[in-house]
Amino acid sequence: MNTTALDKALQEIVKKREELAKIDYNNPKYDDLEEQLHDLEDAFQDEYGDFLEDALQTVHDEYCPDNDVLMPIAYLGQGVPVEVDKLPGKDTRLVLSPAPTRIILALGKDKQQVVWSVDKK
Repeated sequence: MNTTALDKALQEIVKKREELAKIDYNNPKYDDLEEQLHDLEDAFQDEYGDFLEDALQTVHDEYCPDNDVLMPIAYLGQGVPVEVDKLPGKDTRLVLSPAPTRIILALGKDKQQVVWSVDKK
């Protein structure tokens, strides 16, 4: 697994999402940017999906076994809400983040814990 290429691809998706978020639906560039984003996400899923789904499954098994694992791109940005057994009733999310590629358990708005990193596997 080329972890540098993985991280670069993840950063490209994040950058494209940020570009898209800055413009209005009525902007003539919107559709093209959206299509570029979907192409990046599809290529990312094809290349790294299985690897990251395995990592996400490991994290889910340890922290939130009652939640289903989603496609890795779903965890980008705001992340995916999960129910952590050790933290019932708390606002918890799993977030996929680049530089380096890692999975973060976000507790509310202030606390974050890296629960998996491509460097540590």
